[in-house]
Amino acid sequence: MKVGVVGIGRMGAAIASRLLGLGHEVTVWNRTADKARALQAAGAKFAATPAELAASADIVISFLANVGAIDATYHGPSGLLSADVRGKLFIEMSTARPGAQQALAAKVRIKGAALIDCPVGGTTGPAREGKLFGFVGGDPADVARAKPLLDQMCRRLEHVGPVGAGASLKLAVNLPFYVYWQVLGEALSLCQHLGLEPARVIDIMSDTTGGPALLKGRGPLIAAALQGKDTGAVSSDIELGLKDLTSMTEEGAALGVRLPVASRALECFEEAVREGLGPKDNATLPANWLRSGRNRTKSAR
Repeated sequence: MKVGVVGIGRMGAAIASRLLGLGHEVTVWNRTADKARALQAAGAKFAATPAELAASADIVISFLANVGAIDATYHGPSGLLSADVRGKLFIEMSTARPGAQQALAAKVRIKGAALIDCPVGGTTGPAREGKLFGFVGGDPADVARAKPLLDQMCRRLEHVGPVGAGASLKLAVNLPFYVYWQVLGEALSLCQHLGLEPARVIDIMSDTTGGPALLKGRGPLIAAALQGKDTGAVSSDIELGLKDLTSMTEEGAALGVRLPVASRALECFEEAVREGLGPKDNATLPANWLRSGRNRTKSAR
């Protein structure tokens, strides 16, 4: 199958690599061409513009950082929709608010093409192994057309409604994930004075009701961060968490629902980014919380 992938960040690169390994003819485009060189070496073609990519592919996957990047990639002078895309299928995998995906789908339809949204749960490891969790929104016929390809990327697919429904569920799924990093830092501040080895504390917590799946899977990385050690490659950074929490609180306001815990977590992510921690992995947030002194009350200082 001829597949185009636009947005070669960590996740886009992992997905493109997965599809290449399965024998698909993959064309990639990224605003920064250097990020695509490893994929080119593995056999991917590189398109000079999004329009060139759209013209060469039957299905286009977009995995972009934010709504601004989506708009520029789809609607720019050489954007995806500036090409003849009649009959093509777009799979929009970015984490964005549902209204943005619905508006984009309407513009894609005007061009004679179809779009579904399928944001995913999982990081780069599951993406390379085809073990993501896909939250799909779209017309049933379009989803059925995309399913053979999505099945190669995802261990589980859930078609949850029309375009935008996938985005709604992804925001809901990600909210506890991001809030937990802040909660974990606060929890650790209650036992920091005991002087226990970080790896031991994380092991204890992961074997209790306070230990979600992410703590079990990323415990060693969290313990390394607590010890001030290098945590290796970043799989999901704090700046991305700030972007997603902003989308969550904005969507809550639009729906007329209160999200007090998410709103407070957003403030903590904002503080971390202001302190220059944006590029760091989310798993370093608890350690940064303990070291920064922000967990101390004025009377304790």
